[in-house]
Amino acid sequence: MPSDTRDRWATIRTALAALSREPGVSGLEASAVFETAPVGVVDQPAFLNLVVGIDTTLAPEALLGVLQAGEKAAGRRREGEVRWGPRPLDLDLLLFEGEARAGGAMVLPHPRMWERAFVLVPLRELIERVARFQRPAWAEVRARLATAAPGPGVVRWQPPPG
Repeated sequence: MPSDTRDRWATIRTALAALSREPGVSGLEASAVFETAPVGVVDQPAFLNLVVGIDTTLAPEALLGVLQAGEKAAGRRREGEVRWGPRPLDLDLLLFEGEARAGGAMVLPHPRMWERAFVLVPLRELIERVARFQRPAWAEVRARLATAAPGPGVVRWQPPPG
């Protein structure tokens, strides 16, 4: 992950803009941005984290492909990468309305999301604010978020001016 705050934010803004232009993706809504200490390899700069909700006509596998292409466009190279080590961009598919998968190439919901404050805090903020997540299909997620401990070290972050 770039150490300069402007670089981190520019990488995120570029990825969000590209995702919003992707065929089959609409209604992009982003949570607030939060800064957190790294998990795993701790000798690296703090991360910026947010959660994005979209409407899509894409299948989960196709959407995951779009996210991985976005990581690659930002300079991420998975071959030789240290697990939880520095990377320019990490895009995860956390949830997909109406889908639950327990094996294969994709697990939905994301298998570790309920353990990670850097996911839970922005996810809670987005789900509480955005109307589409008030639908009955999201009731279980809302209920689980209401009882999830947010954990320490997740600080709301403001983008630099300009």
